Amino acid sequence: MKKQDFIKAVAAAAGLSQDAVAKGLGSMIDVITAELKKGGEVNITGFGNFKVSERAARNGVNPRTGEKIKIAATKTPVFRAGKTLKEAVK
Repeated sequence: MKKQDFIKAVAAAAGLSQDAVAKGLGSMIDVITAELKKGGEVNITGFGNFKVSERAARNGVNPRTGEKIKIAATKTPVFRAGKTLKEAVK
């Protein structure tokens, strides 16, 4: 399901306009992104957790040349599904 399909489905289920759902979804994404940028977490009970995971610097190998390279430390967003979501998917 793509973003536009998701917006249509939520609008139909909630009885809202697609514009209102799109603005709400956009705002939700903006708030989650801003909180993760600050290093915080977002916990949506029954759905899941969004947080930032830090990966340490490490050595790697270029698969094409076999040359050893250094991979810099990085931060990545992580989503962990909540219990209710996990049970619904089973």
